[in-house]
Amino acid sequence: MPEVVSVCVRKMKEIFYFDPKGIDLGIGDVCLVETENDMELGTVTEETKIVAEVPGDLRKVVRKLSPDDQRQLRENSKKEQEAYSVCLRKIDDKELDMKLVSVSYTFNRNKLFIYYTAPERVDFRELVKDLAYMLKTRIEMCQIGVRDEAKICGGFGLCGRPLCCVSFLKDFKPVTIEMAKDQELSLSSSKISGLCGRLMCCLAYEHAFYQGMRRDMPRIDDKVRTSDGTGRVVSINVLKKEVVVELDEGLVKKFPPSGISKIYSNRNKSKHHK
Repeated sequence: MPEVVSVCVRKMKEIFYFDPKGIDLGIGDVCLVETENDMELGTVTEETKIVAEVPGDLRKVVRKLSPDDQRQLRENSKKEQEAYSVCLRKIDDKELDMKLVSVSYTFNRNKLFIYYTAPERVDFRELVKDLAYMLKTRIEMCQIGVRDEAKICGGFGLCGRPLCCVSFLKDFKPVTIEMAKDQELSLSSSKISGLCGRLMCCLAYEHAFYQGMRRDMPRIDDKVRTSDGTGRVVSINVLKKEVVVELDEGLVKKFPPSGISKIYSNRNKSKHHK
């Protein structure tokens, strides 16, 4: 069974298994790895472990970063800034409907990845020809979404912490407005949207909990029976396990879910009449 180490590479923070070749690697260590493109920079995300099988070819860790490698990376960073300016200028010259997000060289600068967003498909063949000639390297265009853009650029969420997609989130899960409604959050776009402009990924974290809690609770506007008589549900506090009921005589009181029973749902009734 092969020994592998999990390494995060490229701006998109893609994670792959590599053969550590006996190199002592710990979480957070920076190393050079072999990829299908060239040697690339990577960060170890999991300790070395033994697995039953690995899909595809298992490429190798070349070495931990040396002082010479660090000098090379500093040079690469300068070259990437220059390449970014060149790309931006050529995109403007050709009036292409695309937004340049970032560029990234492989370690030996044999290939340049260009990350961009665009509302529609872009014909960038002439752009690639010009850039390959000017920068003397192979070019790979990578169209990404707005969530991926936030992942590359980074930033802080409304919570004040680094974006989840930057710090730990590996995959983007579907997030819907229903998740915000189930958690009784404000539906103001500014309060439930992330830097990417899409619904915040964290809306999905507690959704299963709220769904489970709501199974034993009525909905707003449901007609219910309580120990103090019948009434209508006006609000629900899932975390406090409270149901606020406006009784038929006008009094508003709080009850635990176990202290009420549903007579009928106004929502279902209105749908039936439609």
